[in-house]
Amino acid sequence: MADPSFDVVSKVDRQEVDNALNQASKELSTRFDFRGTGARVSWAGDEAVTIQAETEERCRAAIEVFREKLIKRNISLKAFDVGDPAPSGKVYKVTGTIVQGIASDKAKQIAKKIRDEGPKGVQAQIQGDQLRVSGKKKDHLQEVISLLKSEDFGIALQFTNYR
Repeated sequence: MADPSFDVVSKVDRQEVDNALNQASKELSTRFDFRGTGARVSWAGDEAVTIQAETEERCRAAIEVFREKLIKRNISLKAFDVGDPAPSGKVYKVTGTIVQGIASDKAKQIAKKIRDEGPKGVQAQIQGDQLRVSGKKKDHLQEVISLLKSEDFGIALQFTNYR
């Protein structure tokens, strides 16, 4: 029988993000303080969200509304990367991205953390945009999961395929 293992991934359910976007859009259209400000939130591609409003402060407030909806849908704010609003014609616009997958530098950082501080006999292999962690004992894998949860790598981590 193969050694116990699990995968470390950084994935976001697109349907949940879509639901959060629709809720934020609805709230922006009905809230009194957003009336007449042209505040809108919409998809701008597969993993990009565009937020715009007539003033910079309303644009920032619209970003916060969208973040609140993401939190209510159990999506980590680490998975939503957004910059500062910039003027674009008569409106302020900002494009945020939904971060999917683990970048190779982050994967190397996580693998190093497991190698340095994890229990003996646990290996981490980088497989594309995820990590496969395997070891002799399930208890050691539980220790690795708690170690990774206690550390902040700047991305949302999920643990899947625990066998």
